[in-house]
Amino acid sequence: MKVISKVRILLVLMFGSNYGHAQLAQRNLFKPFTTEYIREALVSPGEWHPFPTTDKEWRKVLPDSIIKQYIANGDISLKQKNSAQRLKETLLYENEVPNSISAPNKEIAFTNNTFQIKKVSVPSITVYKAAQPNGKAIIICPGGGYGNLMFEKEGTTVAEELNRWGITAFVLKYRLPDDSTNIDKSLAPLQDAQQAIRWVRSNAQQWGVRKNRIGIMGFSAGGHLASTAATHFQRNADSTNKDTTSVRPDFVILVYPVISFDSTITHMASRNRLVGTRATAERINYFSNELQVSEKTPPLFLVHAGDDTVVPVENSIRFYQACIKNKVPAEMHLYPRGGHGFALKDKTSGNDWLERLKNWINYL
Repeated sequence: MKVISKVRILLVLMFGSNYGHAQLAQRNLFKPFTTEYIREALVSPGEWHPFPTTDKEWRKVLPDSIIKQYIANGDISLKQKNSAQRLKETLLYENEVPNSISAPNKEIAFTNNTFQIKKVSVPSITVYKAAQPNGKAIIICPGGGYGNLMFEKEGTTVAEELNRWGITAFVLKYRLPDDSTNIDKSLAPLQDAQQAIRWVRSNAQQWGVRKNRIGIMGFSAGGHLASTAATHFQRNADSTNKDTTSVRPDFVILVYPVISFDSTITHMASRNRLVGTRATAERINYFSNELQVSEKTPPLFLVHAGDDTVVPVENSIRFYQACIKNKVPAEMHLYPRGGHGFALKDKTSGNDWLERLKNWINYL
């Protein structure tokens, strides 16, 4: 506790009491801290924070004695990947969050092998600007079964990789469906995804992004959200929003996605959290995105493992078939092994799906 207290005092002195959870995650500093500390240290949106990328910069942040102790414990790595990116976390909505019920913010950040967030009711977007932007942008929707967000494994780490390709990334902290904070919980995540596309497109010049090169990427339940955004863009999920900026993504990347709410192949926990256990057939079909594909659905890239027992591969197969039927350009990569949740690297095979994705993006 003495060491943690010293670190906490030092961070407060150097960065202020609102040192952000995104920054803690980026520095791998969050592991030694309790969930309570991380919750108290949430960042004030709109502030820029450079982060250490070398041993020398780390030693400016923490004394050697503390660094050596945490290195010994495996809690801090000084081998940060070189990057010129800076992080900026911004509230997704300038004013009141639509479709919301006034309630205390009970958001919780925690670690269970990777940094995660649950009980999200105040959505935000974190910007990872590429050092040499190529004009393309990707909004990332972490998975977590609509019950939590795998914010590091399927969010910030992905953004770092995309930055290396010259792509500016935006990690979306979208609302998780909750009857106590949403008037209609089934619409809250889609409202946030549409607002993220709207926000990036409206501020494209600021980030060196072309307005017609804005994609969306989702993992697992985040893949359901991304595929919903790709098939439901002709109607504003927030009926009160009169902004005419297009919310159609220009391309879509889906990694082991939940696509269908058909009970024979869906991830039932994701379905129940989004639409409830007593959803009508009409509502289930509305969020079964293989049924919502049209000729206007944007080009997409799919990755899935055949041995996925959490979200059956049939989800991706049906979506791909719907795209072919509607003449939507689609590329799908299916691997015999990998299970669910392999994120950027499938350790069970030698297949590098990121190389396939990079090639696909380059030819968009």
